[in-house]
Amino acid sequence: MVFVTGGTGLLGGYLLRELLGRREKIKALYRGQYPILLNTNEINAIEWINGDIFDTTLLYKVCSSCDEVYHCAGMVSFNPSRKWDLIRVNVQGTANLVNACIAEGVKKLVHVSSVSALGRKRNNTTVTENEKWSEDNNLSGYGKSKYLAELEVWRGISEGLCAVIVNPTIILGVGNWDNSSTAMFKNAYKEFPWFTEGISGFVDATDVATVMIELMKSDISEERFIVTGENLGYREVFLLMSKYFQKKPPKWKVSPMIASMVWRWEGLKSMFTSEDPLLTKETAETALMKVYFDNSKLLKFLPGFSFRPLEQSIAESCHDYLVRLNR
Repeated sequence: MVFVTGGTGLLGGYLLRELLGRREKIKALYRGQYPILLNTNEINAIEWINGDIFDTTLLYKVCSSCDEVYHCAGMVSFNPSRKWDLIRVNVQGTANLVNACIAEGVKKLVHVSSVSALGRKRNNTTVTENEKWSEDNNLSGYGKSKYLAELEVWRGISEGLCAVIVNPTIILGVGNWDNSSTAMFKNAYKEFPWFTEGISGFVDATDVATVMIELMKSDISEERFIVTGENLGYREVFLLMSKYFQKKPPKWKVSPMIASMVWRWEGLKSMFTSEDPLLTKETAETALMKVYFDNSKLLKFLPGFSFRPLEQSIAESCHDYLVRLNR
């Protein structure tokens, strides 16, 4: 029996579909809407559990009947005012699940972290799993919360838990494009005219889900892996999305000065609207940086695995979004 937290999110939805394809028996923690990529039969094949990762009694009960746990639940926000919410969800929630796994004898945990936990302020450098956390190279509350969540997993490992950590880069796939990394598709569809010359790692959601399952089924433990398909420029990614949506590509370059003006305006606006700003100082700086991520460790540990070409992933995702929009 498999237990999945965060199954209603972008990555969780892809993971559930991959697990169903392998005929796994699944329990999934439920909050909000079911993943949009699952059909009715797939949804009905899952045992949905209404609750959250703060209900420790529930976590212990579910883990007592499960052998494998995938922890996808988490909060993503770069709003500085939400740093304590991030700590509560990402750190305390992970601690609760780790404790339940240990107490109930779960065979293995695969924990979804982020490359933000490795530190992001490394312009024109290549990032590996050997990077050490430093307050100086990551002022993001989100990155810090993911780093501290990883420490809870390492604490569990020291107490005898078999576990692996994955650090995905920007995940691309079909989901709710009003939030998370899928908002890039919405911006491309709406013909957002601005682009930056920054570079980052991108990865197909199906690839991340497949990697997680392969790591779960392996003897690998006490390791963490950067999961990234290709390092591409943001402009190149938007050009591909525009191409497959048949929309106008972005044409205006964002300079550091313009980015600085926008994140300040967004911060001021959020003070009055109570909504997360569309751009923060940290996300603006990240979008302008050229950061490369190394996936060689993962490919060494999983020699039979290969990443899908990112253009293929973008083309298929754009097609699926268009189908949904035209329904």
